[in-house]
Amino acid sequence: MSEFVVSAVKRPTGKQQAKQLRRTGLVPGIFYTPGTEPIPIAVKSLALSRLVYTSESHVVRLEIEGHPTPYECILKDVSFDPVSDAIVHFDLYGISADRTIEFEVPVHLVGTPVGVHEQGGMLEQLLHKLTVVCKPADLPEHIEVDVSALRIGQSIHVGDIQMPGVTFRHPPEVAIAAVIAKRVAEETATELSQPTEPELVAQKGKKAEQE
Repeated sequence: MSEFVVSAVKRPTGKQQAKQLRRTGLVPGIFYTPGTEPIPIAVKSLALSRLVYTSESHVVRLEIEGHPTPYECILKDVSFDPVSDAIVHFDLYGISADRTIEFEVPVHLVGTPVGVHEQGGMLEQLLHKLTVVCKPADLPEHIEVDVSALRIGQSIHVGDIQMPGVTFRHPPEVAIAAVIAKRVAEETATELSQPTEPELVAQKGKKAEQE
């Protein structure tokens, strides 16, 4: 697990203060951990984006201005503006070496399935992240799933993945990836592309009559 260094400053609380921070290129957030008071902080937008928009998991080394000791933490939550998609708030959760944590870890598929290069099928990734519980030292940057042996109609499940010190929150029968026939994929795409507007108009008409 790689470490990501984030520098922060303490900030005032309140909606107006948060808006002012965003106008100066800072994103308001909160750092919290069991047994201590939460610390309102702000981080430069660019530095936070590098942490949020990544395909890897990271332990964050949080350096708060005026605090002599950095904090080990993980990115627990992020809020985005519904219009611009900009990051507007974040939560950092403090961790310790002897305490397990729950975290979402990206899934990387490895290999080209037999069902794709020999049988003409299509690989479908059903889960892009897995929720795991482990100690910080066992937290993986990502989870590699080898799909090279999959044939058409076969899938790989959570129960097929074994990682020392890591427990998965998903049932073992949940599929991570599958190889399907191209015809099935095309039929599904056709069904999804069929217009449903007439049905919606009819429903609106019925609703108007009831009113």
